[in-house]
Amino acid sequence: MTAAPRHQPADSLWRRCWLSLRWWVRGVIGADAYDNYLQWCRRTGHTPMPEKTFWRDQCDRQDRNPPAQCC
Repeated sequence: MTAAPRHQPADSLWRRCWLSLRWWVRGVIGADAYDNYLQWCRRTGHTPMPEKTFWRDQCDRQDRNPPAQCC
């Protein structure tokens, strides 16, 4: 999961709440997967795939090996 948003001292309370909520929701639904992948590529020195290719590959992997589901 990506790092929590960094707040500036001048940020309003509503802005800080919004950024924190957005960060949390993106993590829960998996929308931050590409950001996490880019961070991994930077750390390991790999060349990242384009975003469209990443999501296509992500969907294909999940179709081949579905994650545990509640239903």
